[in-house]
Amino acid sequence: MQLRVVLLTAVMTMLGSISDGCRTSPRTLTPVQRGEVLYRTNCASCHGRDPNRPGALGPAIAGSSRALIEARVLHRAYPAGYQPKRQTHLMQPMPWMAAHIDDLAAYLGASATDRPSVKVARHEN
Repeated sequence: MQLRVVLLTAVMTMLGSISDGCRTSPRTLTPVQRGEVLYRTNCASCHGRDPNRPGALGPAIAGSSRALIEARVLHRAYPAGYQPKRQTHLMQPMPWMAAHIDDLAAYLGASATDRPSVKVARHEN
């Protein structure tokens, strides 16, 4: 019986040491990385996995300006003077992304590889 207690204590101590070694602090993501997570969870189903290429329902959006992203994502609108690539109106507003527009813009800007950036000036009212 004593041998069991000693072995059990040794195993528990060893497991405790292993689990302590597995603990890591949460990794801090960059704005581009956070934007990629947002894109993959909220945008990729329509715009495709690669934001440089058109998706099944949405156009390629890599390189889109922050103003365009904000207008489309939050308000289902286009900035003044912007000419849409498609005349569809499938995209719905996503108000839960309001605090994350900068991250999404960072990812889409960093993702632009094979086409020029879509630049739209921000209009202040």
